[in-house]
Amino acid sequence: MTTVLVSGAIANKHRQGGAAWTRLNWLLGLKKLGFDVYFVEQISRDSCIDARGAVTPFEQSENLQYFRTVVEQLGLAGSASLVYEGGEQCEGLSCPELVDVAKSAAFLVNISGHLTLDVVKRRVEHKVYVDLDPGFTQFWHAAGNAWARLEGHDYYFTVGENIGTAHCSIPTGGIDWRPIRQPVVLDLWPVTPAAGRRRFTTIATWRGPYAPVEYRGRRFGLKVHEFRKFLDLPSRVDAAFEIALNIHEAEEPDRQALAAHGWQLVDPAHAASDPVSFRQYVQKSSAEFSTAQGIYVDTNSGWFSDRTVRYLASGKPALVQDTGFSRNYRAGEGLVPFRTFDEAVAGAGRILADYPGHCQAARSLAEERFDSDTVLGEFVSQIATSGARGARWTA
Repeated sequence: MTTVLVSGAIANKHRQGGAAWTRLNWLLGLKKLGFDVYFVEQISRDSCIDARGAVTPFEQSENLQYFRTVVEQLGLAGSASLVYEGGEQCEGLSCPELVDVAKSAAFLVNISGHLTLDVVKRRVEHKVYVDLDPGFTQFWHAAGNAWARLEGHDYYFTVGENIGTAHCSIPTGGIDWRPIRQPVVLDLWPVTPAAGRRRFTTIATWRGPYAPVEYRGRRFGLKVHEFRKFLDLPSRVDAAFEIALNIHEAEEPDRQALAAHGWQLVDPAHAASDPVSFRQYVQKSSAEFSTAQGIYVDTNSGWFSDRTVRYLASGKPALVQDTGFSRNYRAGEGLVPFRTFDEAVAGAGRILADYPGHCQAARSLAEERFDSDTVLGEFVSQIATSGARGARWTA
């Protein structure tokens, strides 16, 4: 059986069930294809915090407890490791065991370039970078910002499917960016009827983890800047609009504005903090409404949310801001894109007018375009064809 190593942030994004699923669908999807898959994550001293957000020792941290929860929920014991600092401590596989895995691995899937631990990373012969933040990654790279972490990889994939085409303004930096869709293990996301038909939801961080980016005199904004354009939507649509929203206490004016315009807010730390609760929240929803990071929209990147993929897989229609993805996916039924406020109102109306039809179309699109068997099968085929030992890269 061929060994694969996957790296990404789960403990570093504790209490974020959606972020965990982003990494887990890669790991579990490759496992479903028949690969022997291992997961590794690094965490620094300053990232280990307690329940109040104060820096705390690794063994007492919320991050470690969250990692254990995810490993238990998904049955990953014996195939996952959380590495503290440079290997001073490990939860799960030890550093020497990781080195042995790396030596035998056909390739490394390095999500957002997370793995930098040289003693492990350099042991894998073929290293694949997977970009989840198109625009941020490439603009950082162009500015010489170390956040990009692009060095030392053999292949580069991005969920910004329009990068490198005439339709997208994001620079390639001389890198051959290969488009890839967000995979979902459909068996783990079955169609689940909602309690009602008139409740649009989403799970979001108001500002996200990154600051706005400037490139060649142009400033690219965040999700907050886009969402404000659609504050009045609940007053124009006969449906409930709810957000499991991570919003800082300093953003009280925005919180008040959301409430005043009819948005229902819930705490994501309770509603969607781990993979199980995140899945339950999505599956109890009727449909999704969400905007995107301004940088994804303004560059026409083609970025598509992995969260939206989970809604579609669960048979939930998605009314989401177009980032240029409508060039790549069948849209209009199940997946309804919008650019303007009026388009969002009209899209919500279409979904509510034929809710069963949109639910069926949503699942159909997930099966057609995002099934992990297809997405990751094509991914493995591409790197196998490009590699010197292609025969070794079959499960």
